[in-house]
Amino acid sequence: MGTRLLIGTLALLGFLANPLAAQDGSRLQKILESGTLRVGTTGDFNPMSFKDPGSNDYQGFDIDVTKQLAADMEVEIEFVPTDWKTLVNGVVADKYDLTTSASLSMARAKVAGYSDPYVEFGTVPMTLKDNVGKFDGWDSINSADTKVAVTLGTVFEAQARGYFPDAEIVSVEAPARDYQEVLAGRAMVSVTSNVEAASLIKTYPELTVIPVDKARSRRPGAFLLDQNDQVWINYVNHWVNLKHTEGFFDELAIKWGLQ
Repeated sequence: MGTRLLIGTLALLGFLANPLAAQDGSRLQKILESGTLRVGTTGDFNPMSFKDPGSNDYQGFDIDVTKQLAADMEVEIEFVPTDWKTLVNGVVADKYDLTTSASLSMARAKVAGYSDPYVEFGTVPMTLKDNVGKFDGWDSINSADTKVAVTLGTVFEAQARGYFPDAEIVSVEAPARDYQEVLAGRAMVSVTSNVEAASLIKTYPELTVIPVDKARSRRPGAFLLDQNDQVWINYVNHWVNLKHTEGFFDELAIKWGLQ
């Protein structure tokens, strides 16, 4: 038997004798040993993740999802504040074990992993009710006279530049938000997910969705996590699939008005 074959055989026998050895170095094992699941969240994406102004605690669809994941893992949960422009960097730098939902983006997928999806987003344009008569569909927004506000680092920033090449795109940095520019009259239009838009209209009745034939860029939302940690990715994917089967996500969608 050659030296390389002998080494490989011994390594395989060692693995079979101790299958948990494959988990060494995985975030799954580190989470179980530390007793804490660290979740990166922006806290500015109502109704997915936002801070209750009274208690200053995180609430929302994603908060319920990650709390249930931690409960099923029998560990505590720690929410780590982040923002959209550094969301991926936090995963890569091991500042948190996963994030609350992020839209599937091939740019993000170059450096970070995604779990199986558990929610779906679409992009819609918003404006003040007083201005809605100025627009008729997506194409009407693409004008040099229109300022479109987006939040820096979000998928909506890149989408808006593609949708509206003739418009003036105004990028604002968190904690400022795109819709605030519209409310303040500094922009005419903002773009966000259909999920957030439904929540914003309830909070700010002066806002409305511009009538369009359909939401654009429909895409899944999922956890962002370390793309090199297949053990952790597999565990999270098994959990997502189990919760889909149990109807957990459907129940939460009703609770938070996503359906």
